Amino acid sequence: MNTDFEPMVPQPRLPESPAPEEPSSLQYPFWTYEDIALFFGMGLPSLVLSVVLMEAITWFLPVKPGKALYFLLAQFIGYGLWFASLVLLFRVRYDAPFWPSLAWVVPKQGFWRCVFQGPMLAFAVAWLGFLLQTPQIEMPFQQFLRDRSSLMVMGVFAVTIGPLCEELAFRGFLMPVLVRSFGPWPGVLITAVPFALLHGPQYSWSWQHVVLLVLAGAAFGRVRYITGSTAAAVLTHATYNLTFFSAMVAQGKNWQP
Repeated sequence: MNTDFEPMVPQPRLPESPAPEEPSSLQYPFWTYEDIALFFGMGLPSLVLSVVLMEAITWFLPVKPGKALYFLLAQFIGYGLWFASLVLLFRVRYDAPFWPSLAWVVPKQGFWRCVFQGPMLAFAVAWLGFLLQTPQIEMPFQQFLRDRSSLMVMGVFAVTIGPLCEELAFRGFLMPVLVRSFGPWPGVLITAVPFALLHGPQYSWSWQHVVLLVLAGAAFGRVRYITGSTAAAVLTHATYNLTFFSAMVAQGKNWQP
């Protein structure tokens, strides 16, 4: 099996330099574990700052937003600050563009396959969850699902901001370096572990849910590797979440992908 990671995505176009060694000589991925540590280290400060900004914003509003809308706006601000740090990192250290560097490209196979892969993966995960007898968990965000408007707000987050930011961070930024170090499939699987652990607290660290999340994360990583497109992984993740969310709404139950 070819373990060379470079075919995953076209090398980002970097500006020419008069220096003897041109920036285009940088091999993809051009960032390092130090950059990964810097980016993920900015996650918590970005979240804290987003809460501070939301408190300041709501203080001036005549009507306070509901919990679900507050959560969505805080997450939006937090993710915005977090990825702004990555934009800055790419520009300052490498003079490289953000989206092309993270393989935001149209997959050769097109997007339609991703549209169907998400629901197929959701059904497979649901079936495995049945076999593993996953417990019903009282999750923190269930308090946001008590009325229709809150349900819709959380649905928007689940199929847009959540998949976009998670895939950019894990499959777009982290996975290329791990694949370069360990090879394609170990890199895909290793990337799925922190992705699953990120969601662990909301499932009370149920081992069944963590296993399912690792498998789902590995499936998203497989899409990213085979297509060479982080956008394809985002779409697969979004339709995966949409399938679970639609099932929850149809059954009147809490959503537990």
